[in-house]
Amino acid sequence: MSTPAAARKARLREEREAQIVAAARVLAEEQGWEAVTTRRLADAIGYSQPVLYGHFPEGRSQIVTAVALVGFQELAVALSAARPAPGAGRSGEDRVRALVLAYLDFAERHPATYEAMFHLPIRAAFASEETPRAMREGFDAIVDTLLALDRPPADPGTAAEVVWGAMHGVATLERAGRFSVGNDDRRVGELVRRIVG
Repeated sequence: MSTPAAARKARLREEREAQIVAAARVLAEEQGWEAVTTRRLADAIGYSQPVLYGHFPEGRSQIVTAVALVGFQELAVALSAARPAPGAGRSGEDRVRALVLAYLDFAERHPATYEAMFHLPIRAAFASEETPRAMREGFDAIVDTLLALDRPPADPGTAAEVVWGAMHGVATLERAGRFSVGNDDRRVGELVRRIVG
């Protein structure tokens, strides 16, 4: 049984860890991940480096993982919010378009967080029993959208992986400036048509 003092200490620890993660995220979004060092983070939040390491003993790599997990949680919320309410009467194409737009919007608005989630090494397992819940929830939102189609895929898990890969590819190539300018709507429309079949 925890005492009020122990509960308060645990709450303060969680708040400090959230503050460190938020500061890392802001610094990465403003200046890129190369700017995120334990020294700069300690300066930004007003703690010493030993305090920072007390929360994240593995240093920067553990902080990047924490940022990625927050990003996965936010992405899951965005993808879930894109799903229509039961009985909303939206077509399968509308549902898929909402999912794709929510995904691409997240990637565009949070480029450094997205980079932590999908491009930097993190200590979180994908597609396994150990996959963190936030990561599973985002994937499940994709599966649920596909299952709501008039003709759902025979293998929804694999189909969701392919859809995720397609959305990730579009997000990555857009960010890298590898696509034609001003063609976003047609590109999204083409992706949606290919998913809906």
